[in-house]
Order: sequence, then C-alpha cells, then structure tokens
Amino acid sequence: MRTFHVIQSLLLLLLSAGLGGVSTAHAAQGSEDRILFILASSKVHGTSVLPASISFGEVVNAWDTFQAAGYAVDFVSPEGGSVPILDRYVSTDMEPRLKDDRIMDGLRNTATPAQIDPARYRAVYYVGGSNAMYGVPEHPVLQRIAMHVYERNGGVISAVCHGTAGIVNLKLANGQPLVAGKRITGYPEEHEEQDADYFKQFPFLIRQAVESRGGAFHVRERDQPYIEVDGAVVTGQNYASATPVAQAVVEILRKQAAQSSSHRAK
Repeated sequence: MRTFHVIQSLLLLLLSAGLGGVSTAHAAQGSEDRILFILASSKVHGTSVLPASISFGEVVNAWDTFQAAGYAVDFVSPEGGSVPILDRYVSTDMEPRLKDDRIMDGLRNTATPAQIDPARYRAVYYVGGSNAMYGVPEHPVLQRIAMHVYERNGGVISAVCHGTAGIVNLKLANGQPLVAGKRITGYPEEHEEQDADYFKQFPFLIRQAVESRGGAFHVRERDQPYIEVDGAVVTGQNYASATPVAQAVVEILRKQAAQSSSHRAK
C-alpha cells in the first residue's frame, strides 16, 4: 500500500510539472487545497497600442493570504505563458516580490484554460488590472471552469477591482446570470478617468454590466477597501480590497470544511 501511495504521488508530480503555472511543490495536495487565479493575457487596451497590465499587488496580497491559510495557488490565463506586469502597477512595497520565484514562476508560466482540471479547485480568484477587461470575460472555457468550481465543486467565485469584469457573463446551469440578485462590487466606471484614451477602449462598463444582469452593485470611497460577500460569491472594489477578499474566501472555505466534517461525524 505504501508503494502505491509513493507511485501515486510521483504521478501527480509529473502531471503537475507538465501543466504551465502549476506549482509542483503542492502537486500532491487534494482539490480542496487549491485556489485558481484567473488572469488576463492582453498587453494592450482593446485594439489600441496603449499598454495594459495585471495588478501585481492584487496577486501578491491574495497569494500571501491563501498560502498562509494552507492553500496552494495555480495561475491560468487565456493564452497561457507570461502575463504583462507594468511598472506602474507595481507599488514600491511590492517591488521586492518581483524576485519571489514562488510567484513569478507562476506568472511567467500560466496554464492555458485547456490545461486546467476544474475538479481540483475550491475557489477561483479573478485578478484585476486594466487588462482584465479583455479576453477573460468572454472566454467560454474560463467560464466553464469557474462555474464547475461554483456549482459542481460547491466552491467560491471571487474577484477584485477590474477582475469583476470576469464574472459579469457567468451563467448558472439554469441560464440565469451568476450576478442576478446578488450584491456585487468592483471598480466602477465613475472611478475611471473617463476622458482618457484607455477608457474609450473598454468593451463594457462593470457597474452597468452587473446591473443590466440583475445584480446590485455597491461601492464606497475610491481608495477604501470594500468587499461584498453574497453566499459563495466574493467581490472587492479595488486594489486595497485584495487581502479582505482572500480572507473572506478562506473563511467561507473553512466554514464549508467544518460543516462537511460535522455531517460526516453524524
């Protein structure tokens, strides 16, 4: 039996090594221990040449929270491989983390959606940054992954800042929008520089999209952390909300685990 478990662990490690963005250090952990970060691949805004980027701090702050709670993190993007990180999206306190290979290896080698087995994950986390408006919201495989985690795994869907764009098109198995009837937040159009060229490239507006699908969109002051938790959907308004979003996800998963243990004990 011991030999079987050793062979099983080796096979899991080999499988994980073949998937871009999947950390082999956590490959033997079960699906209940994994969180999938969904990032955008776009390096520009829409059809322009205006540079776009992920929000590095929104990755780091959430990653730190999940790791501290015992969860492994994997990365996926529409195109796989390296995702763009612009200097202006890296605050001074985050600069040292650009040398943190535990995170950077994942961001340089994100998995493609086709490489992801959604059955392995307890939650998804949509990372913000201005490029989150492109490629992710309309991606059918990423949509299927998220809804598998939410409906079939009983997991959590979370997003922060512009990452909320990624959930506006998600639909339940019955065809109803995920956000319908839910309290949602994200980076609203009223906080954007609406006369800027980048804003003119946006394919849709986050608040408007959520409300048109029956969601109740809520925000607070521009730079204050603010999150909404509605069942197993957790959203954050801005960069400052990344850590609170991750903490809320961890709390939900711990409650689910406690309830599951309680049911098994009866």
